[in-house]
Amino acid sequence: MKMFKTKEEVINTIINEQNFLIVQDLDGVCIPLVQDPLKRKLNKEYVEYVSKLREKFAVLTCGEHEGRRGVNRLVENALNSKTTAKEKGLYLPGLAACGVEFQDRFRNLSHPGLKDNEINFLAKVPNMMRSMLTNELREFLPYLSIELRSKLIDVAVCDTRFTPTLNFNEIFSYVKNDIKKVKYLQLIMEKIMNNILKDSINFGLESSFYLHLMPNLGIKDGKEIMKYATKNEFGTTDIQFIINGAIKEAGLLLLLNKYISNKTGVHPFGKDFNVRNAPKTINKLIDLCRDKIPSDQMPLLIGVGDTVTSVNDHKTNTWLRGGSDRGFLTLIQKLGESYNKENQVIFVNSCNDQVLRPKVNGTDMTGISDPDDDLKFNIVINDGPQEYIDWFKQLASNF
Repeated sequence: MKMFKTKEEVINTIINEQNFLIVQDLDGVCIPLVQDPLKRKLNKEYVEYVSKLREKFAVLTCGEHEGRRGVNRLVENALNSKTTAKEKGLYLPGLAACGVEFQDRFRNLSHPGLKDNEINFLAKVPNMMRSMLTNELREFLPYLSIELRSKLIDVAVCDTRFTPTLNFNEIFSYVKNDIKKVKYLQLIMEKIMNNILKDSINFGLESSFYLHLMPNLGIKDGKEIMKYATKNEFGTTDIQFIINGAIKEAGLLLLLNKYISNKTGVHPFGKDFNVRNAPKTINKLIDLCRDKIPSDQMPLLIGVGDTVTSVNDHKTNTWLRGGSDRGFLTLIQKLGESYNKENQVIFVNSCNDQVLRPKVNGTDMTGISDPDDDLKFNIVINDGPQEYIDWFKQLASNF
């Protein structure tokens, strides 16, 4: 696979291919990371340029489209209107909630693969989080005023509909100079979410949910591995309570299923395909594509993400590789190899003064990649979301 060195070369590769699909993460890519997710902002011009690509663009995010924390609210705020996006088709189309909330650019929503009893339990989770976190912080941070502790809890409990989340960025900021305390808070976060996972079993939902850690160090024994804080970064800052099977690489195939059906009138994987009934490994996902999608129907794929990790485990002398974008970016790369297409993988440095993450510095990829890593980036957007938006506008202006 050719490693492009300039953003212009990647643009030329894309515009020279009529049949292409951009699959893009959101937070950290086109939305700067912030401690309080309710303070996220979306660039108005970016929203308008997305619409130029129409069916050639889809989001793939663990965030959500709808609700007070949803990206649809960011779109409406960017346009300073609650009606313009619906009228002109300016919502960001694609998959949210890691694969179980789909919408088109006119905000027509569906929830492929979800069951009513699962939705009902998910509705209870934010209050469970709030109650447990209140008890934990009362003991761990007793010196904070009740008002301040309540404010931190309000920020930490993300009451999204399909992916209720604990986000500890702002809580970490109060103890950021004490790594031991940050690590202890990570354990509190994990304990709370594991308790809720156990509670779901009492509702007859034993195999319905899993915990998604952001960022993480891959999977061991079926569970994602916590990335503990170091003096240079916080490591795992968020834990999401997610539907089993809702992983981005399975979501990529759902997007391909819809993209190809729009062009040909036929769903290659069937109309009822969703992340719950998708194969569970990258190799099997590739096999399904090879079996169902002929080469002339497979689009050139461009994957954009920011959450990729790699850390050396000195005990076993192995690399622990994870991150919520790693799976779908790796799948895009491998599909390119399998179909002999120049699929592109774009990495955006999302680290900033509010959210500490490893970042690529020249050829130094410490914390993100390693010399033995199969996943290779075609370009790195060094200066974060604003530089990516500038590049995206340059690309979309060709359509």
